[in-house]
Amino acid sequence: MIKKAVLPAGFTANGVNCGLKKSGKPDLAVFYSAAQAKAAGMFTTNKIASPAVALCKSYLKSGKGFHAIIANSGNANCFTGKQGLADAVKVTAEAGKILKIAKSAVFPASTGIIGKRLDTAKITRALPGLISGASATGIEKAKRAIMTTDKFPKEFTAKFDIGGKTVTICGVAKGAGMISPKMATMLVFIFTDAVISQKALGKALAGAVERSFNRMTVDGCMSTNDTVILLANGCSGNKLITEKDNFKPFSSALDMICLELAKLMAKDGEGASKLIEIRVKGARNDIQAKSAALAIANSNLFKTAVYGENPNFGRVVQAVGASGVEVKEEKLKIKLGPLDKKEVWVDVDLGLGKGGCVVYTSDLTPEYIKINAAYN
Repeated sequence: MIKKAVLPAGFTANGVNCGLKKSGKPDLAVFYSAAQAKAAGMFTTNKIASPAVALCKSYLKSGKGFHAIIANSGNANCFTGKQGLADAVKVTAEAGKILKIAKSAVFPASTGIIGKRLDTAKITRALPGLISGASATGIEKAKRAIMTTDKFPKEFTAKFDIGGKTVTICGVAKGAGMISPKMATMLVFIFTDAVISQKALGKALAGAVERSFNRMTVDGCMSTNDTVILLANGCSGNKLITEKDNFKPFSSALDMICLELAKLMAKDGEGASKLIEIRVKGARNDIQAKSAALAIANSNLFKTAVYGENPNFGRVVQAVGASGVEVKEEKLKIKLGPLDKKEVWVDVDLGLGKGGCVVYTSDLTPEYIKINAAYN
């Protein structure tokens, strides 16, 4: 595992400022594979979603080869109606024209302020330079161009062998606030040069998301734009990965990438000063364990107590009791780790079965209120 973004063979990237952000910081990114790639994606379950999400789903259903992602920050292009969809299509069409590929081979992604129309003129003017400037090292610019309230970029790379060939998986992400399970506002882009079947790709991503982003929360608020896209261009030349052959090393590496990115999001939660790991065991099943863990993770009483380094285990008791899972007072055991650390843990044993789950969150601080009171 490498704690930085190293693009796999055949991928290039770039990031620029096109004027969407008044700060002048980078706000437009491209990720590109000259070789045709397979794709898998997972998205927010929010009933009000960005047209970019709808368009990604539509393109995925087309089943055609994919090549690129165009992502902007500073504007979510959400709650913008039919015009928002037309704007997202315009961006992918213009990028496709420059790259000489179909617009459906380009995934759009947006993050930022909800309810404002996307300024496509600024984006389309910047696209030629953005695309022509893409390179293998351009990931350094691209990973910053997708950030909003993030304090730092989230990135990890894994390299492993399959049949004597080195396979690389690289993931970059943004996310700090408006983060809740069922797609914890986040964008995650993952690239691999693996030769892999479509079914294996989808299965690996679904499992990795469930074991990482769906077990992480910052504030319990579900974004309208959450997007995870995985592109596989096959440039490593490894023996084909299927659901039955060579699947474990690939899925294990993808799991690690997604979990590390999820933990970085929780650590970078808006105003956060502590990363909290909540470990629940002894539930009737894993589903109940996850419900109990998330109830604790989303408890403002608990999160403020951790910020204040107050070992008030009663905050954990009330959260578990209110979670709706089966619990018996005489069986419940709670242990809090030292609260004066940057990384804090909580162990909860329900004493009723073999179900277990680990969830990650952050503390709730006055800075969170300041950031979100001023965000528009």
